Amino acid sequence: MRSNNRKITTPQSLNAYIKSICDIMRRSGRAGALEYVPELTWMLFLKILDEREQREAEEARALGDTFVPSLEYPYRWQDWAAPEGKKRQELQAGTFGAFMSFVNGELIPHLRNLKHRPGATPRQKVISEVFSATERTGIDTARNLLDILDKINELSVDSVDETHMFPISQVYEGLLLKMGEKNNDGGQFFTPREVIRVMVKVIDPQIGETVYDPCCGTGGFLAQAYQYMKEKAKSGSDMEILKTRTFYGREKDNKVYPIALANLVLQGIDEPHIWHGNTLTGLEVYGGLFGDAPALYDVILTNPPFGGKEGKDAQTRFAYKTSSTQVLFLQHVIDSLKPGGRCGIVIDEGVLFRTNENAFVQTKRKLLNECNLWCIVSLAPGVFINAGAASKTNILFFTKGEPTREIWYYEVYPPEWRDRQGRLRPGTRFTIKYPITAKHFEEFFRLLPERGISERSWRVSIEEIEAKGYDLKAVNPNRKVQEDTRTPEELLEVIRSQAEEILRITSRLNF
Repeated sequence: MRSNNRKITTPQSLNAYIKSICDIMRRSGRAGALEYVPELTWMLFLKILDEREQREAEEARALGDTFVPSLEYPYRWQDWAAPEGKKRQELQAGTFGAFMSFVNGELIPHLRNLKHRPGATPRQKVISEVFSATERTGIDTARNLLDILDKINELSVDSVDETHMFPISQVYEGLLLKMGEKNNDGGQFFTPREVIRVMVKVIDPQIGETVYDPCCGTGGFLAQAYQYMKEKAKSGSDMEILKTRTFYGREKDNKVYPIALANLVLQGIDEPHIWHGNTLTGLEVYGGLFGDAPALYDVILTNPPFGGKEGKDAQTRFAYKTSSTQVLFLQHVIDSLKPGGRCGIVIDEGVLFRTNENAFVQTKRKLLNECNLWCIVSLAPGVFINAGAASKTNILFFTKGEPTREIWYYEVYPPEWRDRQGRLRPGTRFTIKYPITAKHFEEFFRLLPERGISERSWRVSIEEIEAKGYDLKAVNPNRKVQEDTRTPEELLEVIRSQAEEILRITSRLNF
């Protein structure tokens, strides 16, 4: 498909274009992001897949090779969705309701069942699983659906100038954040991009290493690891390894699992090996994409759900039994790493400081005995506020195979949160309007090679950790905090004066 319209040349214009598609979806029965993002996902996926396979067919012809497409007429985007498509024109010229009947009664069932075909290819299995949570379109009328398809059809390599903007895949990732807005449950599946970038950069995965996320959500860690690793590729063989034998994940949510698959394919990963099921209980929904997954991994990048609770069916599979989802995931991560394997994991503050429950202490002891926990990054509150979570979090970096001797801590907060004397103001936090960005990690990366000591960083020996009963919470001995030295009487006077000012203002408004 080739667009004849004007080029979309800026991130803003592409965002606006995607928003116009979402606007049609909202007015046609897909009211919230949790409804319209999955719908947009499968449509964008089929469009990009079709364009990719057309390009692959052209390359095969040029080399004199045979190319077998994943989809045949009339199920390719170019057949039924593109305005000039033969099947679409046939349906539009037919009886009333023919187009919606085809989409709901033929197209979607065909795509859902591809994985059951004898000799189904890995790509056909991915296509089938992208549709695993879709039984029919939620768009209310054929006219609205056709309007959406026409707009998506314009998003091609010709219409989107990637030399001047983010590719479609990155704009799509921005849509995933909307799943967590207004306290939607979808927020649990989104980790801020800057946090992911930092974790990938620190862990530094190499081509030939396997990368695993046991609770991958929409696939953010795997997608960013791919973008980072492909810059290291020096040959077609390197790219083939990255696209087909590198990225592995697990996700249990029925709606999010297909989004993860589509997201990774949009990023450029041909074979995302995502297992659908409950990682902690082992209960499998579909494991057809995970058949050749290794038992142990070189790299793990992950953010287990905050505050989750597990039943006995999950606990029985772990040495240290607890209902805490994060603690069970931490045990799973340690056991899933190869000797010498590296991990970056986001952990809620409560896991670090709790010493009153046996499983918490035993799991942290296991971590320190079996791995070198060489760095803990303490994030100021509010990092996950855009995803609907206010938890204070930390990033743990560790390497399996040798015990911890010393932990280097680094505390992340913006320098502008200091008073004129250089002291940190109390109650500082990130907000929706003031999110965490790359600049907040600049000093961290300067100090990281030597584990340097500063007002934000310090070291704690394993002996000190053991003496505290395995309390790993970051307590900065170098931080200067601004204290409020006003007396109770002075504070009451401030409150009284502010109340009087508020009354004066409201009295002017009540005319």
